[in-house]
Amino acid sequence: MSRVPLHDLERVAAAGLRRAGASTRQAQATAAALVRADAVGLPSHGVSRVPMYVAHLQHDRVDGNAEPVAHSTRASSVLVDARCGFAFAACDLAIAEAMERARQAGVGVAAVANSHHFGAAALPLEAVARAGMIGIAMGNSPAAMPAWGGKRPLFGTNPIAAAFPRQGQAPVVIDLSLSEVARGKIMVAAKQGKPIPLGWALDDAGQPTTDAQAALRGSMLPAGGVKGAMLALMVELLVTSLAGAQFGAEADSFFSDSGNRPRIGQLFLVLDPGAFAGSQVYADRVEALLAAMLDDEGTRVPGARREAAQAEAAARGVEVPDALWRELQSLAGEEVGA
Repeated sequence: MSRVPLHDLERVAAAGLRRAGASTRQAQATAAALVRADAVGLPSHGVSRVPMYVAHLQHDRVDGNAEPVAHSTRASSVLVDARCGFAFAACDLAIAEAMERARQAGVGVAAVANSHHFGAAALPLEAVARAGMIGIAMGNSPAAMPAWGGKRPLFGTNPIAAAFPRQGQAPVVIDLSLSEVARGKIMVAAKQGKPIPLGWALDDAGQPTTDAQAALRGSMLPAGGVKGAMLALMVELLVTSLAGAQFGAEADSFFSDSGNRPRIGQLFLVLDPGAFAGSQVYADRVEALLAAMLDDEGTRVPGARREAAQAEAAARGVEVPDALWRELQSLAGEEVGA
C-alpha cells in the first residue's frame, strides 16, 4: 500500500481524466468527489473508480466536455441537465440551486437528468449541512436488484442519504445503499480476488453466492428484504418521474467499459430549519435525541467515523493499493508531477 497525500491523489486522478478527454471542470469535480470518498473511508467509491471512468470516456459512455445546465419554472424547484457528462459537476450545480431556493422559500428541490454514477450519496450534502440546512439525496443506478419476488435485476442499488447540521459539531450523516451492501464493495472484492459474505448477492442463476465475480454477473439482495425492495422502488419512481431519467434497467452496467450512456438521475432536497419550527427548536430537538442515543452504551452518532477518517486523511493522506496507484499514474501519463 502507498500512503498518498490528498492533493497528490486528486491531481493525478484529475490528470488521468483530462488525458482521457474530460474537460478541466469535469475532471476536477470528479476527482475531488472521488478523493473525498477515499478520505472519509469509502474506497469503493473513491479513486478506484477512475479506471472505470476513463474507460467510459474512451467508449463514449460519457461526454467529458458536457456543461450541466439548470432549468427552472418554479420558485423552489429546478431541473439540472447533466447532458450525459459525469454526475459530479451537475450535482454540485443542483445542490447550489437547491440551497439558494431553500434560503428564499424554506425548501429547495433539484432533480438531475441525463446523469452518470454520483458516488457516495452523502458527500454532495456536506455543503448543505455547513450552511445549517438539512439535505436529502437519492439516485437510481443500473439494474442490480430484482423487484420483490422476482429474479431479473430491475432496480439499481439506489442509494439514499441525509445530513443534519449541528451547532458547533460535525453533522449527523446517514448514507446507505438499498442493497445489502453497496455494489462497489463487491467490485473491490472481485478485483482483489476475495470472497464475499453469504447474503450479499445471488449469481446469474438466482442462487446465493460468495463468489464476487459471480455476484457481479448476478444480482444484489435488498437490505431488509421486502422493505429494502420497496424503498428501492420509491427511489426509482421519484428520480425517474421527476427528472425524466432512464430506469436502471435501461442503463448498461457501470462495470462494463462499453455500453450506452446511462442517463440516470438524482434528486436533492434541501430544508431550512428556520422556515419551520425555527432554527433553535431544530437544534434543541436534534441534540436532545442524540443525547438520548449516546446515553445507551455502544451507540454513536452516524457520520462520526467519517469525520475522524477525514481528519486523519487530511493530515496523513490515504492508503492506496500499489497496483492502483501505479495504474492511476499511468493513466495520468505526462501530466503526473505537473
